[in-house]
Amino acid sequence: MRVLFVSHSEKPHYFGMVPLAWAFRTAGHEVRVAGQPELSAAVVESGLVSVPLGADHKWKQVMQEKDDDTWAARVVNAVSNSADLDHDELFEFYQSTTNDYFRTINNDEFVDDLVDYAREWRPDLVIWEQFTWAGAVAARACGAASVRMLWGADVVTRSRRDFLARLAERPEDRRVDPFADWLTEVLGRHGLEFDEEVVSGRWTLDAAPPDLRLDVGRPTVAMRFVPYCGPAELPEWLREKPARPRVAVTAGISLREYFGVDMFSIAALHVFDDLDIEVVATLVPGHGESVSHAPANAKVVDFVPMQGLLPTCAAVVHIGGAGIQNTAAHYGVPQLVLPGFWDSAVRAERVAASGAGLAIHPHEVTPDRVRDDLLRILTEPAFREAAERLRASMEAVPSPNEVVPELVRLVAEHRSG
Repeated sequence: MRVLFVSHSEKPHYFGMVPLAWAFRTAGHEVRVAGQPELSAAVVESGLVSVPLGADHKWKQVMQEKDDDTWAARVVNAVSNSADLDHDELFEFYQSTTNDYFRTINNDEFVDDLVDYAREWRPDLVIWEQFTWAGAVAARACGAASVRMLWGADVVTRSRRDFLARLAERPEDRRVDPFADWLTEVLGRHGLEFDEEVVSGRWTLDAAPPDLRLDVGRPTVAMRFVPYCGPAELPEWLREKPARPRVAVTAGISLREYFGVDMFSIAALHVFDDLDIEVVATLVPGHGESVSHAPANAKVVDFVPMQGLLPTCAAVVHIGGAGIQNTAAHYGVPQLVLPGFWDSAVRAERVAASGAGLAIHPHEVTPDRVRDDLLRILTEPAFREAAERLRASMEAVPSPNEVVPELVRLVAEHRSG
C-alpha cells in the first residue's frame, strides 16, 4: 500500500507523525512525506523519503507584519469558549484565521503541486497534519482515503460545529462561511467540490492521552503517543543522577523558530532560586540577556532531547505545547502549564482536571503563583500519582504498530465504499 504523509513546514507538527510513518514502513508499506521545501531536511533526518513541493509559506512574515496585539488572545478565546460565543465572534475568528493562517500555510503553490503529485503517485492513503488541508484536497483529487492527524485538542471541529449552528440561525441570504468559501475555491481549481468531510477527513487520528482528548463526535482512531523531537544526542551530564529534584523548564521550539526568542526569559528563572531543586531550562538568551543571568541552581541549554531529560525530572514547567505536554504524560511527569496560544488553554485545563498538574492562565501569572504552584507539585504526592495514572492510560492505547492494521482496514472500507 502507498501512504502519503502531508504537513506544511512546521517541524513540531510533523514530528508527531514520524512514529506512525515508520510503523507503516516497517510493516512493508511504501511511505513518502510531502511538504513544503523548508520541511525537507527534517523529513530526511527522520529517515523517511521527502517530497518537497510548492513554495514555503510566509506565516512568520504575516505575524511580524500583523498590527494587532489582541489577535492571539481572541483566537485563544474562540477555540476555548466557542460554545459561549455568538455568530459575530465566531465569524470574526474564522475570517481572520482563514485569511491570515490557513490560507498562508496552505498556499496555492503547495496545494497545486501536491494535487499534481498525488494524481501522479496515486497513494492509497493520505494522512495529513491537522492544519494542512492541502492533504485533504490531494486525497480527494486522487481518490485516496483521507485521515486527519491531530497533534493537539480538536478545537477546530468543536468551534466549527458551534459556528455552523450559529450560521443556521441566520437568514439564508446572510450566511457567510469564510472557511468553506476558501476550501470551495481551492477544490474548484481542481474540479472538486466541497463538503464537511474535507474539513476533518474521513477519519481522525488522535494521539493525545485519553484523558486529554475532546470528544467531538468524529470517527476517530486512537493511537499511543510516541515521543520524537528530531535528531537527538544525550549529553554526558544527563546520564548522571540528579542530587536534588530536577525540574525542566521549556518553551518548546515552535515560537522560537518564528520569533527568535523563547516565551520565558532567563531572568524569570530566579523565581525558583530559593528552592532546593535543580532547574534545567531549554532557553536561548533574549535581548540583553546571557546564560550567566541564570540563578545558581539552574542549567541553561538551548536544546536537550526531552526523551532523555523528562525521565529524570520531578516536574516540568512549560507553555502548553502539545509535544511537551504529551511527552511529560508519556513519562508520568507532573506538569505546571502556563498556556497562552491556540488550544494550549484547553489542554492545560485537561491536565489540571486529570490531577497530573496545574495550569496558570496569563492574567493569573505572578512570580509568587508560579513558585507556589511548582512547590505544591513537588511536595504533594497526589500530582505524581495522577501523572502515573495518566501514563498508564496512555500505555493501554494501541501503539503505532498496532494502529497500522486498523488503518489498512479503513482503506479497504474506503475502496469498497
